[in-house]
Amino acid sequence: MPLTQEQKKQYKSIGHHLKPVVMIADNGLTEGVLAELERAINDHELIKVQVRITERESRISAINELCKSANAELVQIIGKMALIYRKNPKANKNLSNVSRFQG
Repeated sequence: MPLTQEQKKQYKSIGHHLKPVVMIADNGLTEGVLAELERAINDHELIKVQVRITERESRISAINELCKSANAELVQIIGKMALIYRKNPKANKNLSNVSRFQG
């Protein structure tokens, strides 16, 4: 289900303070990157991903492929940073960025 504009606005404000937990380099989406992404998005629901690919089209393509493989929603792209979200129905309240920063 796509995110509403209100949800995106809320997630952007939370994501502003986050540090990237997954980084993608020139090797692209390797098994290790996808495994780390799965772990991070399960724990935190809302994560920041840094994509260190020089060409803009390749970078956007990698981000879209990442969201598709993780079954996640893209919240925002700024430069080489992407903010992605996937709801976890059994989220740990102490780890989830959404639960910790809602107020």
